[in-house]
Amino acid sequence: MTFSYSLQATDDAARLGVFNTPHGEVHLPAFAPVGTQATVKTLSPEEVRELGAEMVLANTYHLYLRPGAERVNRFGGLHDFMHWDGPILTDSGGFQVFSLSAMRKVDDDGVTFRSHIDGSSHRFTPEMVMEVQAQLGADIIMCFDECPDPLDRLYNEQALARTHAWAERCANAQRRSSEQALFGIVQGGIFPDLRVQSAEFLAGLDLPGYAIGGLAVGETKQQMYSALDAVMPAMPADRPRYLMGVGAPDDIVEAVFRGVDLFDSVLPTRIARHGAILTRKGRINLRNARFADEEVPLEAGCACYACRHFTSAYVHHLLRANEIFGLRLTTLHNLRFLQRLMADLRAHIASATLAEFREQFLADYLGEDENV
Repeated sequence: MTFSYSLQATDDAARLGVFNTPHGEVHLPAFAPVGTQATVKTLSPEEVRELGAEMVLANTYHLYLRPGAERVNRFGGLHDFMHWDGPILTDSGGFQVFSLSAMRKVDDDGVTFRSHIDGSSHRFTPEMVMEVQAQLGADIIMCFDECPDPLDRLYNEQALARTHAWAERCANAQRRSSEQALFGIVQGGIFPDLRVQSAEFLAGLDLPGYAIGGLAVGETKQQMYSALDAVMPAMPADRPRYLMGVGAPDDIVEAVFRGVDLFDSVLPTRIARHGAILTRKGRINLRNARFADEEVPLEAGCACYACRHFTSAYVHHLLRANEIFGLRLTTLHNLRFLQRLMADLRAHIASATLAEFREQFLADYLGEDENV
């Protein structure tokens, strides 16, 4: 089956569209919950679907180490293995080049990692990453790239040359193009000229979609927005545009306003496990003592399972008592919050009222600390 992107409406730079995959449609703009180990932490696939998610993300590096891509393939690929019948996206391991910098060595041919599990050595090349993702069987797969420090100009130039060469090698090595859409990853740090150069080079590979990597990894929010302002006009208009690893609600609104279609992030599930929830008024820490006697839902107007059935005081109690159910409730709320936000964004693009929605949302939302 071929992949296709259809643009349904625009509101200035913002886009309303649909991406068709062998396992169903993804209505854009969309947020894909992260299931690093082939599971969205604390939730069943049915719960993730009921929250409104159409696609989930899994991690190539982690699944390669455990349980192994060949084993996943023997069980029918990720869809059968994790009991998810919708679209799946796998990243390439490129982010681990950044996040595991103390445990890897980069050269022009690829990256040698030491496993964070047992210290064993593993070699990742573009060709190897394509084979692993073919065995995992995701609908959308990513080119192997190098995610550098976004503020280091010289290193970004060097990493960009590798990222482009690796993208060509990935495209040449891909063997399931009718079943898997290969997305290129635009790099270049906070430097506008490098971002445009990268977008133009990757567009020449004529891939089914394009991602923007290397943001939300240490730069300020304004630096991220400036990088998006520079690169978005150079991104192919007839393909999906995916901003990797961005999940703060204010960042999503700003990126959609600039023309981004797709997001993923561990943020909503990670902060949930620390007792924090997302609301239209900003992030709230339910572990704070002031919630011990709150006889109200986590957020007024939210219809998620947690808000329908429980008070803030009860969830506060669960979190302070280290009960797993508390983490499930905060996770359910946070993921439902982002799915409601995406639905609102799609509706306002369709009615050409996104600018007004953005202004009101950002006025109400406290925003994230730039160092978070």
